[in-house]
Amino acid sequence: MNKNAIIVFFALLGQMAFAQEDKLLNGRIIVKNASPEGVHIINLVNEKEAISNSKGDFTIMAKSDDVLVFSAIQLDLMRRIISDEDYKIATMIVEMTSKINQLDVVEINTYKNINAVDLGILQRMPKSYTPAERRLKTATSLDPSFGVGNMIGAAMSVDPLINWISGRTALLKAELEVEKKEILLKKLSDLYEEKYFTETLKIPTEYVIGFEYYCVEDKKIEEALNSKNTEMVTFVTTTLALQYITLLNEENK
Repeated sequence: MNKNAIIVFFALLGQMAFAQEDKLLNGRIIVKNASPEGVHIINLVNEKEAISNSKGDFTIMAKSDDVLVFSAIQLDLMRRIISDEDYKIATMIVEMTSKINQLDVVEINTYKNINAVDLGILQRMPKSYTPAERRLKTATSLDPSFGVGNMIGAAMSVDPLINWISGRTALLKAELEVEKKEILLKKLSDLYEEKYFTETLKIPTEYVIGFEYYCVEDKKIEEALNSKNTEMVTFVTTTLALQYITLLNEENK
């Protein structure tokens, strides 16, 4: 390892040593053609939650590199990684978009037998990656044609090494986990209407979204949703609802 690489390495270690701590961040949600009130904000790192007021203002405990997820019935789901600037400024501005009205009926004609394999272009179907999986694969893939000098028995691209040192790979892995949770949330919301949570499980309306996030953190729920085992999902959500209501009662004492 040359002298410059050693200097960079220890500089990065110094930055890690002075890692920021959680503090109360102020934020304001701005959205066109919709109300910014009632947006549910959750910090996926420390699991702190907040709800925006009529002006879109909110406060939440967070630090740099934490991942915030913003969700509301009238708005598109979005996530944001807290930057150093967000951590330092007085009020963090979050721009969200309203959901587009969808047609009541959409007819889609599918042709299942038309694909690259059936047309003779490929011998087998390639693996399909989600956007987050694709970014992580690109950042961590090795390039056997490019060698790093003086590394015994190893040849890799410079980019994965830099990504590893800078923490980029860790951020991409966190983003992949967020994406997986978003997919589970979509499956859960598609499975039940809101009244199931409020009337059957007795979850207060303002905490329904928070309960959904609580559910998708459970391994049994994840397995049941991915395997489309609705009976197991119903059984586990009933158990988790009792735990969640107990937690709410303890916090509100």
